[in-house]
Order: sequence, then C-alpha cells, then structure tokens
Amino acid sequence: MTKIYHNPRCGTSRTVLQTLRDRGIEPEIIEYLKTPLAVPELKALIQAAGLSVREAVRSKEPVYQELALDNPALSDDQILQAMADNPILLNRPFVTADKGTRLCRPAEVVQEIL
Repeated sequence: MTKIYHNPRCGTSRTVLQTLRDRGIEPEIIEYLKTPLAVPELKALIQAAGLSVREAVRSKEPVYQELALDNPALSDDQILQAMADNPILLNRPFVTADKGTRLCRPAEVVQEIL
C-alpha cells in the first residue's frame, strides 16, 4: 500500500501525487495538516526515510524561526514535539511504498521507491 503525506497547497506534493497516479498508483492520501501525526508516527516516518529529524523539518516556515528550532541545543524529541504541535513544519511530501519511504524533494526522488 502506497501512502503520500500530502499538502495540496504544495506544488511538489501535487507533482508527486500526479506522478503516482500516472504510474497507475492510487495512494492513500494523508493530509497531515488536517490529521497531524503524533510524535511516534513522525519519528517512525523520518527513520524509515533514513533522515535525521533536522533534515525532515521545514525550516522555511515562519513558526520555525518563532520557535527557534535552529537552536543546536534542542533535542530531536523537542523538535519532533514542535512538528507534532505545528504540522506545517513537516517537510513534504513523504511517500511510503513497498520499496521504502522517501522525502520526495525534489519530486523525482519518488522514482526510487516505485
């Protein structure tokens, strides 16, 4: 079962979703802004993609600066909690498929797991 953690306002996320559909895959769409992930779910998703927590956080969002998430003294657990509390901080889109999990940024990365 293929899943996409999707933000419909994000161009990259829309491109990846269309790529999946063009390949005949109708993924489970998880709009994580409407249905935020809990800390354990975030941690598992990020680990499955082989990323660090800091690599998975979206630093371009104003709330990133507001919460001073660039502070190197913050632990992964503190950043994960900020991501759970502010789902816009999750970089996107993540895709899980039979061949693995990837943060599909740039969009072409999705090809690695199809």
